[in-house]
Amino acid sequence: MTARGVRKRASSAVVLALLVAVTATGCGAEDDRPQVVVTTNILGDITRQIVGDEADVTVLMKPNADPHSFGLSAVQAAELENADLVVHNGLGLEENVLRHVAAARESGVATFAAGEAADPLTFRIASLGGVEQGDGEPDPHFWTDPDRVRKAAEEITDQVVEHVDGVDEEAVRANAERYDGRLDDLTTWMEKSFAKIPRERRALVTNHHVFGYLADRFEFRVVGAVIPSGTTLASPSSSDLRSLTEAMDDAHVRTVFADSSQPTRLAEVLRKEMGGDVAVVPLYSESLTAKGKGAGTYLEMMRANTTAMTKGLSRG
Repeated sequence: MTARGVRKRASSAVVLALLVAVTATGCGAEDDRPQVVVTTNILGDITRQIVGDEADVTVLMKPNADPHSFGLSAVQAAELENADLVVHNGLGLEENVLRHVAAARESGVATFAAGEAADPLTFRIASLGGVEQGDGEPDPHFWTDPDRVRKAAEEITDQVVEHVDGVDEEAVRANAERYDGRLDDLTTWMEKSFAKIPRERRALVTNHHVFGYLADRFEFRVVGAVIPSGTTLASPSSSDLRSLTEAMDDAHVRTVFADSSQPTRLAEVLRKEMGGDVAVVPLYSESLTAKGKGAGTYLEMMRANTTAMTKGLSRG
């Protein structure tokens, strides 16, 4: 019996009775399917591309949710503890979910923090004097750099092969190789797209600090954020907004990128403070959308963001 099977025997008598009843009808095979549980929907899509049909992949975070604030139901918490493998972002991203991941780990579930395996950066903000400033905390938003996603995907592949009983290793690695090629194509396309932006206009202002990895990989400068933090749970002060508007004036920036899954009220406030001459451009920065709604997969999200950023920063 696998570790997941042992944990399931510790479930309630009612659940056990139901499982026995299902097995008796000849329909219990589904319960024996390998189970991978993923916290965020971005990592969920990446993991599904790798796992394919070899296991069931359950994604806890719904489309258009905020990874900093979404929580779990009791059923979802139980799914974590019954998984063969839990894939989570780590680096403090899923602030309301990490205790459940820790509980699953303590119960014997294999867990993998993808962000910690992707050569994480600390938060860095370029000051007007060219000196980078930051609070020294790790930046969890590694997925804005597709090269780091390639590294994380390679690690996820190894985790699936090692910890998920019953998967076909050859099939999983073939899936991973195909997806790696698509990620490589994405990087090349992004490089060509961003080359259209004049270098002096490669300056980013966002709702909160989320594009540090993209800036590092594609040579952008992060001027600042409406919320001067790496989490949406923080709030800006009037002095924060004043400092940001001054920095935007000095850097001649007139485009703010706001997360499409969050209200743009703060960005709109910034627009008013700067006299209205600011474009607020929505991006899919921390969550996928439902299928067919603009960013149903990681690849779609990155292509949509690249197009929006190139257009927004190239405007006259």
